[in-house]
Amino acid sequence: MKTKLRVAVIGAGRLGSLHAQKLAAFEDVQLAAVVDPAAEQRDRLAAALGVRAAADHHEVLPEIDAAVIAAPTRLHYRLAMDCLEQGVHVFVEKPLCTSVAEADQLLAAAHKCDRIVQVGHIERFNPAFEAAAAHVRNPRFIEAVRTGGYSFRCLDVGVVLDLMIHDIELVLSLVYSPIKRVDALGLSVFGGEEDLAHARLEFHCGCVAVLSASRVSYDTARRMKLWSLRAYASVDFAARTATLIRPSQALLKRQFDVRSLTPSQVEYYREHLLEEHLPRQRLSFAQADPLTLELRDFVDSIRTNRQPRVSGYTGRHALAVAEQVMARINTHVWDQRGDGLIGPLALPLRRTVPAPHLAIPTGDHPITPPTATTGR
Repeated sequence: MKTKLRVAVIGAGRLGSLHAQKLAAFEDVQLAAVVDPAAEQRDRLAAALGVRAAADHHEVLPEIDAAVIAAPTRLHYRLAMDCLEQGVHVFVEKPLCTSVAEADQLLAAAHKCDRIVQVGHIERFNPAFEAAAAHVRNPRFIEAVRTGGYSFRCLDVGVVLDLMIHDIELVLSLVYSPIKRVDALGLSVFGGEEDLAHARLEFHCGCVAVLSASRVSYDTARRMKLWSLRAYASVDFAARTATLIRPSQALLKRQFDVRSLTPSQVEYYREHLLEEHLPRQRLSFAQADPLTLELRDFVDSIRTNRQPRVSGYTGRHALAVAEQVMARINTHVWDQRGDGLIGPLALPLRRTVPAPHLAIPTGDHPITPPTATTGR
């Protein structure tokens, strides 16, 4: 029998509790501890799962092989770095860090100690997305909407790092081309960070992605639409459903023209146009729990010495694009007056000249990951 992988969960909030419950059910994993400075949360979760409770992660690092970090984003860098310095593999909930600079330091540390970093972009494991992506290769246009009510969590980051980064990462997994241009705007409603945001990503290959995210919405939506030259797919991440439309051969070959139809044909196609030339099918696939799948990927990547599906380098690339989006949001001018409103707070434009290091990035080149990693 395989030696069980000893894993601790750092963060006993809603998401950390889910991670702990899933890991406790893995036969080849020993949930070694639940770590959180909040005594009530950690003790309740640890007691429910029959594992050790700790207030400080340093207490458990010598006793574990891997850690799942489900703490506030501002703590990701320090917690992950402490783990890596002790030779512990890390799964970090998205976003990987608060900045690309932090992410680069983490990845350098992981490479030095030969440990795995996985980022919790859970939608990559959504079976509906996987099914749709298999049918829409080389998309030309992508539209994503991710909205919900105010949750009173993730208050240390805005909606770009809280919600939109999910769709940024998904888009980057579909489009194999550098970004040519980023446009974005956003508004803060309840706090200092943007609570709603819209972004347009244009790639050198010609693909365009339009992303909308809001955490101040009456409606909850997690949807993406994918257009290619030969197919169109729609994904509902929450319902885990996917729909595919394939144009008829007549349409693809430009052999069908509505302007040339006879009156009787027009009457017929009033009822049958879409079903004959844009037939729709609901994709079928095995239902699965994305959180269980991504944690299994983390465990298996450690055991088999391979990079996980969503590696630290993948998370870093998504974070780099998110930084460009936030830079555009922070410099968006709402009117053209000399003292016009600017940025997510819509405050008057400052008359000071920003320092060179605050310039908006024009592009990003992700670090090339190592070809192999050695597990512990």
